[in-house]
Amino acid sequence: MKLVLAPMEGVVDFKMRQLLTDIGGFDLCVTEFIRVVDLTFPRRVFTRYCPELLNEGKTRAGTPVRIQLLGQVPHALASNARKAIMLGSHGIDLNFGCPAKTVNKSKGGAVLLKEPELMYQIIKAVREAVPSEHQVSAKIRLGFDDDSNSTEIIDAVQSAGASSLAIHARTKRDGYKPPAYWEKIPPLLKRLSIPVVANGEIWQVEDALLCQQRSGCDDLMLGRGALATPDLAAKIKAKVNNECYEPLQWEHVIYHILHSSMHQDPTASEKYFSSRTKQWLGYLKRQYPQAHHLFDEIKTFKAKQDVVSVLEKYAKQPSLDSNHTIIG
Repeated sequence: MKLVLAPMEGVVDFKMRQLLTDIGGFDLCVTEFIRVVDLTFPRRVFTRYCPELLNEGKTRAGTPVRIQLLGQVPHALASNARKAIMLGSHGIDLNFGCPAKTVNKSKGGAVLLKEPELMYQIIKAVREAVPSEHQVSAKIRLGFDDDSNSTEIIDAVQSAGASSLAIHARTKRDGYKPPAYWEKIPPLLKRLSIPVVANGEIWQVEDALLCQQRSGCDDLMLGRGALATPDLAAKIKAKVNNECYEPLQWEHVIYHILHSSMHQDPTASEKYFSSRTKQWLGYLKRQYPQAHHLFDEIKTFKAKQDVVSVLEKYAKQPSLDSNHTIIG
């Protein structure tokens, strides 16, 4: 199986990709989307969204990173895709799933699910612009208001030449409300010959196994679940491979926050680290009760060093044979 770290705007940036792939289990990361209008961006734009381009397109742990593009103009997306590949992106991903109203109003993301023909034109243009040895993947939802045109959507994706497809098993209208309708994927698989990655509501190992069973997909994409349980990918891999695994302890989660170097970004504002830490604690509360207490301790802090000082009290470096290391 392959596990992909989902693109999440404003959350899964370079530092978070570095942190989660350091812990392990992921085979691929997809960046936050780069919104394309009509220009081909300069190199600095791509490296801002994907600093891993300066490291052969891989995270510190060696996990490949794929740039995601969002837009509605086929030729502009094609030229930017070509540029991203030239700079070292491990393939191109196209966003047809973002449910944000501001994105949809500018005819980007999930709103394009209403126009499978335009999706076809976009994917075809990008596929023709990108050398054949590089993957062109697409991320979709089951539909916009409902899933009545889901077969038309996937037919457009495949016939345009996409290498693979990630399906978030909800519509745009569903947003992120549970459940995810994994059982709606198998009928679509019957029409597809390209690999399909299932996405949505995978919070625990048990969810991953159930998703595989109900969706018929071997490969999965993890988003919010990986933020709540940072070693979720490693846990899933261990279970599938029948290997022993010792879950990541709270003090080691704190270590990884510090080791990610979020607090050492010279380009970030003074509030950046405190804001990002509080944001992530909101997810961690789901798995770690200690996150509630830590959030209360730092919630009034804005200065970076104040937050770092608190984290340093709790952090403990994982040993080589424990926690996120498989020991079986």
